[in-house]
Amino acid sequence: MTTETAVTSTPSHPALAGAEQAIAELQETGQYFFQRGWSVGTSSNYSVVLNRSPLQLVVTASGMDKGRLRAKDFVRCNYDGVQVDTNNQPTTDQPRSSAETLLHVVLARLEDVGSVLHTHSVWGTLISDHFASEGGFEIEDYEMLKGLAGVKTHRHVESVPIFDNTQDIPKLAEKVDKRLHDESLPPIHGFLIRNHGLYTWGEDVAEARRHIEIYEFLFEVLGRKLSAQGKLCNKA
Repeated sequence: MTTETAVTSTPSHPALAGAEQAIAELQETGQYFFQRGWSVGTSSNYSVVLNRSPLQLVVTASGMDKGRLRAKDFVRCNYDGVQVDTNNQPTTDQPRSSAETLLHVVLARLEDVGSVLHTHSVWGTLISDHFASEGGFEIEDYEMLKGLAGVKTHRHVESVPIFDNTQDIPKLAEKVDKRLHDESLPPIHGFLIRNHGLYTWGEDVAEARRHIEIYEFLFEVLGRKLSAQGKLCNKA
């Protein structure tokens, strides 16, 4: 299945000047994720870090069809998730940014993060619900784990936290930030929101996309395995 809208990279808002390459990459990513069934309807959101000092991101606007993203369907945001122009001054005439922009900001504050991607897949949704009461789960002994940055062996144990879904994004962002900086817990490459979807990141769009592919593959494998055992979402 293919989309009819070609990827373009000519932003219509001055605040997006200089973000053409990032926007083109996210448009292509949206088409790909739509075709895979990971970003359907208006679900999902994506971002790329444009500047580090001051921190600025280009983020998908709210309510956009990710399979047909236009160059104008993006906004520039700062360290606090506020819409700004190229001079880091607040703006009021850009489209409304994703309701989950603060989650992107929290992740983008990490030094090695250059892109954040969020998907809403069937398997991610089912798995997030199945393990929600446990606060997360672990995946280990799969060759595909080596697709995650820094992982060298299939023996790796990947922890996947699950956060409860909420419309209070600032509060959720605080919880995510706390988990990311808790050195008593293993480092993570992504997390799930219950009955919602996956967040992962990378040093650039290519790495973040690879992480989406790895996680989505592993979620499907785990989901199919639990389903075959009659255990998926049935812990009685």
